[in-house]
Amino acid sequence: MKTIKPLLSVLVLVGAVGVGTAQAETQGIISKVELGRSGYCHLTFPAIRGRTLGAAHPVLKDAASGDIIDFYGPCDHDPLGKEEIWAQRLDHKRRMMLNRE
Repeated sequence: MKTIKPLLSVLVLVGAVGVGTAQAETQGIISKVELGRSGYCHLTFPAIRGRTLGAAHPVLKDAASGDIIDFYGPCDHDPLGKEEIWAQRLDHKRRMMLNRE
């Protein structure tokens, strides 16, 4: 019985850390630095895959691709939120227009 309690404690701790890590990965945020107590942050996260920008469920690129967004703004910014999708769509269209010329 003495051996089971510490083992159970370790399993609960590992499970809690694993859930926190999974939530951070789900958000897609590579780094998040709060700028004082202003509620503003410096976030870095992968860009949205171009093929999924118009989809109901857009997908972020792999962080290893090097296509990283450097964002300064509210700490609760969602890398897959409406505002980010709109901004990246606009950027994608602008790049397409430049490539045509």
